[in-house]
Amino acid sequence: MDATQPKVVTFGEIMMRLSPPDHLRFAQASSFDVIYGGGESNVAVSLAHFGVPVEFVSLVPANDIGQACLQFLRRFGVGVRHVLARGDRLGIYFLEHGAIQRPSKVIYDRADSAFSTVKPGMIDWTAALEGATWFHWTGITPATAPGPAAVCLEGVRAAKDHGLTVSCDLNYRANLWKWGRSAGEVMEEIVRHCDVAIGNEEDADKVFGIHAPATDVTSGSVDAGRYREVCEKLSARFPGLRIIAISLRGSRSASHNTWSGLLWTPGDFYRGQEYDIEPIVDRVGAGDSFVAGLIHALGAYPGDYQRAVEFAVAASALKHTIFGDFNLVSVGEVERLMGGDRSGRVRR
Repeated sequence: MDATQPKVVTFGEIMMRLSPPDHLRFAQASSFDVIYGGGESNVAVSLAHFGVPVEFVSLVPANDIGQACLQFLRRFGVGVRHVLARGDRLGIYFLEHGAIQRPSKVIYDRADSAFSTVKPGMIDWTAALEGATWFHWTGITPATAPGPAAVCLEGVRAAKDHGLTVSCDLNYRANLWKWGRSAGEVMEEIVRHCDVAIGNEEDADKVFGIHAPATDVTSGSVDAGRYREVCEKLSARFPGLRIIAISLRGSRSASHNTWSGLLWTPGDFYRGQEYDIEPIVDRVGAGDSFVAGLIHALGAYPGDYQRAVEFAVAASALKHTIFGDFNLVSVGEVERLMGGDRSGRVRR
Protein backbone atom coordinates (compact mmCIF):
# COMPACT_ATOMS: atom_id res chain seq x y z
CA MET A 1 0.00 0.00 0.00
CA ASP A 2 1.02 3.58 -0.61
CA ALA A 3 1.58 5.14 2.80
CA THR A 4 1.18 8.61 1.25
CA GLN A 5 -2.49 7.89 0.47
CA PRO A 6 -5.03 9.34 2.93
CA LYS A 7 -6.03 6.70 5.47
CA VAL A 8 -9.69 5.67 5.67
CA VAL A 9 -11.48 4.11 8.66
CA THR A 10 -14.79 2.25 8.25
CA PHE A 11 -17.11 1.03 11.03
CA GLY A 12 -19.79 -1.64 10.83
CA GLU A 13 -20.68 -5.32 11.01
CA ILE A 14 -19.13 -8.07 8.91
CA MET A 15 -21.10 -11.28 8.46
CA MET A 16 -20.80 -14.77 7.05
CA ARG A 17 -22.53 -15.07 3.69
CA LEU A 18 -24.03 -18.44 2.75
CA SER A 19 -25.35 -18.88 -0.79
CA PRO A 20 -26.38 -21.94 -2.82
CA PRO A 21 -24.06 -22.46 -5.80
CA ASP A 22 -25.05 -22.22 -9.47
CA HIS A 23 -28.20 -20.12 -8.94
CA LEU A 24 -29.93 -22.92 -7.02
CA ARG A 25 -32.87 -22.03 -4.81
CA PHE A 26 -32.64 -22.50 -1.05
CA ALA A 27 -34.92 -25.56 -1.26
CA GLN A 28 -32.58 -27.20 -3.78
CA ALA A 29 -29.33 -26.57 -1.91
CA SER A 30 -27.25 -29.38 -0.45
CA SER A 31 -24.26 -27.09 0.13
CA PHE A 32 -23.53 -23.38 0.50
CA ASP A 33 -20.64 -21.21 -0.67
CA VAL A 34 -19.10 -19.49 2.37
CA ILE A 35 -17.55 -16.04 2.27
CA TYR A 36 -17.64 -12.93 4.48
CA GLY A 37 -18.94 -9.46 3.77
CA GLY A 38 -20.85 -6.41 4.90
CA GLY A 39 -21.27 -2.81 3.76
CA GLU A 40 -18.36 -1.16 5.50
CA SER A 41 -15.96 -4.09 5.14
CA ASN A 42 -16.78 -4.21 1.42
CA VAL A 43 -15.78 -0.55 1.13
CA ALA A 44 -12.59 -1.26 3.05
CA VAL A 45 -11.51 -4.11 0.77
CA SER A 46 -12.22 -2.09 -2.38
CA LEU A 47 -10.13 0.80 -1.06
CA ALA A 48 -7.28 -1.54 -0.16
CA HIS A 49 -7.24 -2.75 -3.78
CA PHE A 50 -6.91 0.87 -4.88
CA GLY A 51 -3.83 1.25 -2.67
CA VAL A 52 -5.55 3.21 0.08
CA PRO A 53 -4.51 2.44 3.69
CA VAL A 54 -7.69 1.37 5.47
CA GLU A 55 -8.73 0.17 8.92
CA PHE A 56 -11.97 -1.66 9.65
CA VAL A 57 -13.47 -1.15 13.13
CA SER A 58 -15.96 -3.70 14.39
CA LEU A 59 -16.71 -6.45 16.90
CA VAL A 60 -16.58 -10.18 16.09
CA PRO A 61 -17.04 -13.24 18.30
CA ALA A 62 -14.11 -14.48 20.36
CA ASN A 63 -13.92 -17.87 18.65
CA ASP A 64 -12.50 -19.55 15.55
CA ILE A 65 -15.23 -18.15 13.30
CA GLY A 66 -14.39 -14.61 14.39
CA GLN A 67 -10.71 -15.28 13.70
CA ALA A 68 -11.49 -16.76 10.27
CA CYS A 69 -13.40 -13.60 9.44
CA LEU A 70 -10.42 -11.41 10.41
CA GLN A 71 -8.02 -13.58 8.42
CA PHE A 72 -10.30 -13.14 5.40
CA LEU A 73 -9.99 -9.35 5.71
CA ARG A 74 -6.22 -9.45 6.29
CA ARG A 75 -5.84 -11.46 3.08
CA PHE A 76 -7.13 -8.45 1.15
CA GLY A 77 -4.96 -5.87 2.92
CA VAL A 78 -7.45 -4.46 5.41
CA GLY A 79 -6.25 -3.44 8.88
CA VAL A 80 -8.16 -5.06 11.75
CA ARG A 81 -6.19 -3.84 14.77
CA HIS A 82 -9.28 -2.14 16.17
CA VAL A 83 -11.72 -5.03 15.79
CA LEU A 84 -12.79 -6.26 19.23
CA ALA A 85 -13.25 -9.99 19.91
CA ARG A 86 -16.21 -10.54 22.24
CA GLY A 87 -19.41 -12.56 22.29
CA ASP A 88 -20.35 -15.90 20.76
CA ARG A 89 -21.76 -15.59 17.25
CA LEU A 90 -21.09 -13.95 13.93
CA GLY A 91 -24.11 -12.61 12.06
CA ILE A 92 -25.12 -14.60 8.98
CA TYR A 93 -26.99 -13.77 5.83
CA PHE A 94 -28.30 -16.23 3.29
CA LEU A 95 -28.28 -15.15 -0.35
CA GLU A 96 -30.26 -16.86 -3.10
CA HIS A 97 -29.00 -15.61 -6.47
CA GLY A 98 -31.81 -14.65 -8.82
CA ALA A 99 -31.87 -15.09 -12.59
CA ILE A 100 -33.86 -13.58 -15.44
CA GLN A 101 -37.25 -12.57 -13.93
CA ARG A 102 -36.62 -14.29 -10.56
CA PRO A 103 -35.13 -11.75 -8.15
CA SER A 104 -32.36 -12.48 -5.69
CA LYS A 105 -33.44 -13.04 -2.08
CA VAL A 106 -31.69 -12.25 1.22
CA ILE A 107 -32.56 -13.76 4.61
CA TYR A 108 -30.81 -12.31 7.66
CA ASP A 109 -29.78 -14.33 10.70
CA ARG A 110 -27.98 -11.63 12.66
CA ALA A 111 -30.10 -11.09 15.78
CA ASP A 112 -27.98 -11.26 18.97
CA SER A 113 -24.75 -11.29 16.99
CA ALA A 114 -21.56 -10.22 18.74
CA PHE A 115 -21.66 -6.91 16.90
CA SER A 116 -25.18 -6.14 18.12
CA THR A 117 -23.83 -6.03 21.69
CA VAL A 118 -21.37 -3.18 21.04
CA LYS A 119 -21.91 -0.24 23.40
CA PRO A 120 -20.58 3.32 23.69
CA GLY A 121 -17.21 3.45 25.38
CA MET A 122 -16.02 0.06 24.08
CA ILE A 123 -14.03 1.46 21.14
CA ASP A 124 -11.02 3.71 21.64
CA TRP A 125 -11.86 6.13 18.86
CA THR A 126 -8.76 8.26 19.37
CA ALA A 127 -6.59 5.23 18.66
CA ALA A 128 -8.79 3.91 15.85
CA LEU A 129 -8.83 7.26 14.02
CA GLU A 130 -5.14 8.05 14.46
CA GLY A 131 -3.57 9.13 11.18
CA ALA A 132 -6.87 8.91 9.29
CA THR A 133 -8.44 11.58 7.10
CA TRP A 134 -11.77 9.90 6.28
CA PHE A 135 -14.42 7.99 8.27
CA HIS A 136 -17.18 5.96 6.60
CA TRP A 137 -20.34 4.26 7.90
CA THR A 138 -23.61 3.00 6.41
CA GLY A 139 -27.27 3.06 7.40
CA ILE A 140 -27.13 -0.70 7.90
CA THR A 141 -25.15 -0.28 11.13
CA PRO A 142 -27.66 1.81 13.15
CA ALA A 143 -30.47 -0.38 11.78
CA THR A 144 -29.17 -3.48 13.55
CA ALA A 145 -29.70 -2.56 17.23
CA PRO A 146 -29.66 0.39 19.69
CA GLY A 147 -26.04 -0.24 20.70
CA PRO A 148 -24.56 -0.07 17.19
CA ALA A 149 -26.66 3.03 16.48
CA ALA A 150 -25.25 4.77 19.55
CA VAL A 151 -21.67 3.70 18.78
CA CYS A 152 -22.04 4.83 15.17
CA LEU A 153 -23.03 8.30 16.39
CA GLU A 154 -20.15 8.20 18.87
CA GLY A 155 -17.72 7.35 16.06
CA VAL A 156 -19.04 10.07 13.76
CA ARG A 157 -18.73 12.69 16.48
CA ALA A 158 -15.19 11.55 17.29
CA ALA A 159 -14.25 11.70 13.61
CA LYS A 160 -15.55 15.25 13.32
CA ASP A 161 -13.70 16.24 16.51
CA HIS A 162 -10.50 14.87 14.94
CA GLY A 163 -11.07 16.81 11.71
CA LEU A 164 -11.89 13.85 9.44
CA THR A 165 -14.18 13.94 6.44
CA VAL A 166 -17.25 11.81 7.27
CA SER A 167 -19.23 9.93 4.63
CA CYS A 168 -22.37 7.86 4.94
CA ASP A 169 -24.14 5.43 2.65
CA LEU A 170 -27.85 5.77 3.47
CA ASN A 171 -28.36 2.04 2.71
CA TYR A 172 -31.96 1.46 3.81
CA ARG A 173 -32.78 -2.11 4.85
CA ALA A 174 -36.47 -2.54 5.75
CA ASN A 175 -35.90 -5.97 7.31
CA LEU A 176 -33.48 -4.56 9.89
CA TRP A 177 -35.29 -1.53 11.32
CA LYS A 178 -37.16 -3.51 13.98
CA TRP A 179 -35.79 -2.26 17.30
CA GLY A 180 -38.18 0.59 18.07
CA ARG A 181 -37.03 3.80 16.39
CA SER A 182 -37.59 4.67 12.75
CA ALA A 183 -34.83 4.93 10.17
CA GLY A 184 -35.57 8.61 9.56
CA GLU A 185 -35.40 9.50 13.25
CA VAL A 186 -32.10 7.71 13.90
CA MET A 187 -30.41 8.62 10.63
CA GLU A 188 -31.34 12.31 10.95
CA GLU A 189 -29.25 12.56 14.09
CA ILE A 190 -26.16 10.96 12.51
CA VAL A 191 -26.30 12.30 8.94
CA ARG A 192 -26.28 15.91 10.15
CA HIS A 193 -22.63 15.40 11.13
CA CYS A 194 -21.64 14.16 7.65
CA ASP A 195 -19.82 15.85 4.78
CA VAL A 196 -20.62 13.32 2.04
CA ALA A 197 -23.80 11.29 1.52
CA ILE A 198 -24.25 8.43 -0.92
CA GLY A 199 -27.28 6.31 -1.73
CA ASN A 200 -29.03 4.36 -4.42
CA GLU A 201 -32.07 5.52 -6.36
CA GLU A 202 -34.44 4.59 -3.47
CA ASP A 203 -32.55 5.33 -0.24
CA ALA A 204 -33.41 9.01 0.22
CA ASP A 205 -37.07 8.18 -0.28
CA LYS A 206 -37.10 5.21 2.11
CA VAL A 207 -35.14 6.98 4.86
CA PHE A 208 -36.22 10.62 4.61
CA GLY A 209 -39.25 10.60 2.28
CA ILE A 210 -37.38 12.56 -0.42
CA HIS A 211 -38.57 11.11 -3.73
CA ALA A 212 -37.37 11.82 -7.27
CA PRO A 213 -40.38 13.20 -9.19
CA ALA A 214 -42.12 10.97 -11.74
CA THR A 215 -39.85 7.96 -11.22
CA ASP A 216 -40.55 4.25 -10.94
CA VAL A 217 -37.53 2.10 -10.02
CA THR A 218 -39.35 -1.04 -11.19
CA SER A 219 -39.73 0.31 -14.75
CA GLY A 220 -36.31 -0.93 -15.89
CA SER A 221 -34.74 2.50 -16.41
CA VAL A 222 -33.97 5.59 -14.36
CA ASP A 223 -33.61 9.24 -15.41
CA ALA A 224 -30.54 10.74 -13.72
CA GLY A 225 -31.79 14.29 -14.20
CA ARG A 226 -34.76 13.72 -11.92
CA TYR A 227 -32.41 13.04 -8.99
CA ARG A 228 -31.00 16.56 -8.93
CA GLU A 229 -34.04 17.60 -6.92
CA VAL A 230 -33.37 14.76 -4.45
CA CYS A 231 -29.82 16.04 -3.92
CA GLU A 232 -30.98 19.62 -3.44
CA LYS A 233 -33.60 18.59 -0.89
CA LEU A 234 -31.07 16.49 1.01
CA SER A 235 -28.68 19.45 1.03
CA ALA A 236 -31.39 21.77 2.35
CA ARG A 237 -32.15 19.30 5.13
CA PHE A 238 -28.47 18.67 5.95
CA PRO A 239 -26.50 21.86 5.23
CA GLY A 240 -23.20 20.19 6.17
CA LEU A 241 -23.31 17.96 3.09
CA ARG A 242 -20.89 19.26 0.45
CA ILE A 243 -21.08 16.22 -1.85
CA ILE A 244 -24.04 13.94 -2.58
CA ALA A 245 -23.77 10.96 -4.92
CA ILE A 246 -26.39 8.48 -6.10
CA SER A 247 -25.91 5.18 -7.91
CA LEU A 248 -28.56 4.45 -10.52
CA ARG A 249 -29.63 0.91 -11.38
CA GLY A 250 -32.05 0.14 -14.17
CA SER A 251 -33.34 -3.39 -13.47
CA ARG A 252 -34.40 -4.91 -16.75
CA SER A 253 -34.19 -8.35 -15.14
CA ALA A 254 -32.25 -10.07 -12.36
CA SER A 255 -29.60 -10.92 -14.96
CA HIS A 256 -29.58 -7.68 -16.95
CA ASN A 257 -29.15 -4.20 -15.44
CA THR A 258 -28.05 -0.79 -16.58
CA TRP A 259 -25.72 1.03 -14.19
CA SER A 260 -24.73 4.65 -13.78
CA GLY A 261 -24.45 7.35 -11.12
CA LEU A 262 -24.40 11.04 -10.41
CA LEU A 263 -22.63 13.50 -8.16
CA TRP A 264 -23.94 16.79 -6.80
CA THR A 265 -22.02 19.67 -5.30
CA PRO A 266 -23.53 23.09 -4.48
CA GLY A 267 -24.36 24.60 -7.84
CA ASP A 268 -23.09 21.70 -9.97
CA PHE A 269 -24.38 18.32 -11.13
CA TYR A 270 -22.35 15.57 -12.81
CA ARG A 271 -23.54 12.40 -14.53
CA GLY A 272 -21.48 9.28 -15.14
CA GLN A 273 -21.53 7.02 -18.18
CA GLU A 274 -24.16 4.30 -18.31
CA TYR A 275 -23.06 0.66 -18.53
CA ASP A 276 -25.17 -2.20 -19.84
CA ILE A 277 -24.44 -5.25 -17.67
CA GLU A 278 -25.52 -8.69 -18.90
CA PRO A 279 -25.17 -11.29 -17.56
CA ILE A 280 -24.56 -10.26 -13.96
CA VAL A 281 -22.18 -12.49 -12.01
CA ASP A 282 -22.93 -11.00 -8.57
CA ARG A 283 -24.55 -7.65 -7.87
CA VAL A 284 -24.14 -7.73 -4.07
CA GLY A 285 -21.71 -5.06 -2.94
CA ALA A 286 -22.11 -2.89 -6.05
CA GLY A 287 -23.23 0.11 -4.01
CA ASP A 288 -20.29 -0.35 -1.65
CA SER A 289 -17.90 -0.47 -4.60
CA PHE A 290 -19.45 2.77 -5.89
CA VAL A 291 -18.74 4.35 -2.49
CA ALA A 292 -15.15 3.09 -2.42
CA GLY A 293 -14.56 4.28 -5.97
CA LEU A 294 -15.85 7.72 -5.06
CA ILE A 295 -13.75 8.01 -1.88
CA HIS A 296 -10.62 7.02 -3.79
CA ALA A 297 -11.34 9.27 -6.76
CA LEU A 298 -12.11 12.37 -4.68
CA GLY A 299 -8.59 12.07 -3.28
CA ALA A 300 -6.86 10.94 -6.48
CA TYR A 301 -8.46 13.58 -8.75
CA PRO A 302 -9.00 16.57 -6.41
CA GLY A 303 -11.59 18.99 -7.73
CA ASP A 304 -12.36 16.89 -10.83
CA TYR A 305 -15.87 15.78 -9.89
CA GLN A 306 -16.72 14.48 -13.36
CA ARG A 307 -13.74 12.14 -13.26
CA ALA A 308 -14.63 11.15 -9.69
CA VAL A 309 -18.14 10.02 -10.59
CA GLU A 310 -16.88 8.28 -13.75
CA PHE A 311 -14.38 6.31 -11.65
CA ALA A 312 -17.03 5.37 -9.07
CA VAL A 313 -19.45 4.18 -11.75
CA ALA A 314 -16.81 2.22 -13.68
CA ALA A 315 -15.47 0.57 -10.51
CA SER A 316 -18.92 -0.54 -9.45
CA ALA A 317 -19.83 -1.70 -12.96
CA LEU A 318 -16.84 -4.06 -12.75
CA LYS A 319 -18.05 -5.35 -9.37
CA HIS A 320 -21.01 -6.99 -11.13
CA THR A 321 -18.51 -9.34 -12.80
CA ILE A 322 -17.00 -10.67 -9.54
CA PHE A 323 -18.45 -13.33 -7.25
CA GLY A 324 -18.71 -12.33 -3.59
CA ASP A 325 -19.24 -9.07 -1.73
CA PHE A 326 -15.80 -7.60 -2.47
CA ASN A 327 -14.74 -5.59 -5.53
CA LEU A 328 -11.32 -7.04 -6.31
CA VAL A 329 -10.22 -4.65 -9.06
CA SER A 330 -7.27 -2.30 -9.46
CA VAL A 331 -7.11 1.37 -10.34
CA GLY A 332 -5.67 0.44 -13.74
CA GLU A 333 -8.58 -1.86 -14.55
CA VAL A 334 -11.08 0.83 -13.63
CA GLU A 335 -9.28 3.49 -15.66
CA ARG A 336 -9.17 1.22 -18.72
CA LEU A 337 -12.93 0.85 -18.56
CA MET A 338 -13.33 4.60 -18.05
CA GLY A 339 -11.22 5.11 -21.14
CA GLY A 340 -13.73 3.21 -23.26
CA ASP A 341 -12.38 -0.35 -23.37
CA ARG A 342 -15.56 -2.38 -22.78
CA SER A 343 -14.50 -5.25 -25.05
CA GLY A 344 -13.59 -7.75 -22.35
CA ARG A 345 -10.84 -9.09 -24.61
CA VAL A 346 -8.26 -11.40 -23.05
CA ARG A 347 -5.20 -9.51 -21.81
CA ARG A 348 -2.00 -11.49 -22.44
